[in-house]
Amino acid sequence: MRTPAAALASAVFFVVAPGTLVGLGPWLITRWEIPESSPPLRLILGGALIVLGLIPPVHAFVEFVKAGGTPMPVAPTERLVVTGFNRFVRNPMYAGLLTAILGQALLFDSIWLVVYAIIGWIITASFVRWYEDPTLARTYGDQYDEYRRNVPAWTPRLTPWKGP
Repeated sequence: MRTPAAALASAVFFVVAPGTLVGLGPWLITRWEIPESSPPLRLILGGALIVLGLIPPVHAFVEFVKAGGTPMPVAPTERLVVTGFNRFVRNPMYAGLLTAILGQALLFDSIWLVVYAIIGWIITASFVRWYEDPTLARTYGDQYDEYRRNVPAWTPRLTPWKGP
């Protein structure tokens, strides 16, 4: 896929998929209403988690475009993307988005957003386990197997994986 087409497809996908998970879902739960009695530290920590959580998915989308594809399963890259945050954790997009949702849980003082994040993790972890991992193993073979052996799925490494 050419870079402009990959960029456009990735941008649309970003608005639809992560935008729904981190934007629409939390809005439907909280209407983005911050309780007046929220302690300032909760607001600061919640806001920081939201911002920090959005960095890995945005960066990962850029890395996929640079590799000539998208994060969408229907338009993957020709080569395995193991750059950026992918050197620390195999699922930086999902981990980042779930972090942003937990930040919103703090910001909006919502236990329901914690429940939403847990359900979101169960769904994404299941998708990774039963679709993404087998698909990537078939597509990229030994290269993905080595990557999977060296980079954890959900808990980041302390040092970046250097790869083969």
